[in-house]
Amino acid sequence: MITLYGFGAGFGLPEISPFVTKTEVQLKMAGLAYRKQRAMPMESPKGQLPFIADDGERVADSTFIRAHIERKYGFDFDAGLDPLSRTQMWACERMIEGHIYWALVGARWTIQENFSKGPSHFFDAMPEHLRDKAREDAQFQVAQNYRLGGLGRHAPDGDIDLAMRSLDALSVQLGGKLYLAGSQPCGTDATAFGVLAGLFTPFFDSELRNRATRFTNLADYVDRMMELFYPEHGALPREQAA
Repeated sequence: MITLYGFGAGFGLPEISPFVTKTEVQLKMAGLAYRKQRAMPMESPKGQLPFIADDGERVADSTFIRAHIERKYGFDFDAGLDPLSRTQMWACERMIEGHIYWALVGARWTIQENFSKGPSHFFDAMPEHLRDKAREDAQFQVAQNYRLGGLGRHAPDGDIDLAMRSLDALSVQLGGKLYLAGSQPCGTDATAFGVLAGLFTPFFDSELRNRATRFTNLADYVDRMMELFYPEHGALPREQAA
């Protein structure tokens, strides 16, 4: 059986990491039996989550895990899509992971209130004398990555403006369809759901989330994907938690 290594539930979500969510949803799409185990990024072959163990083979990075599933198990996540639609879905995935995801990172890690209630708890199990320094170093490194990735250079307002353009593009792509490419979810839907659920969770408050709520078709889409793949979790509340 495949073992999926991730962070686990938190932040009002069935899984904290959008990328672990992506892989878990794709495992469900493929109908593959798996068990889930908590892990930390340093345990992964690439220093990041998710990774899987499958018959003694360890595969890290959600995109490479998808390729492994397609190759080993012969499952086509984009079955039924023509070459143009497949290309469009790949472009959407790159926009989601390369742009919208980083806006989510900025909202979680660079807004101090959000960091304190969320990512700072990743370090709770560390020895007390090391904990504060580890939190400070991690927050600084993520903020640097956010800046080096480009989006963070335009904070605190321009980054949100740019993210909204990508969300608008994704909203237009979805339109009135059930899923990004039609009436059935494809591989990129797993990616979109992981990031959008992380953005829409009311656990964190941010200008990004406040402005993103105007895309009602994206919020409805998250509810639809949650019901399909995590029915036990229930829909995300639309209002900020008290």
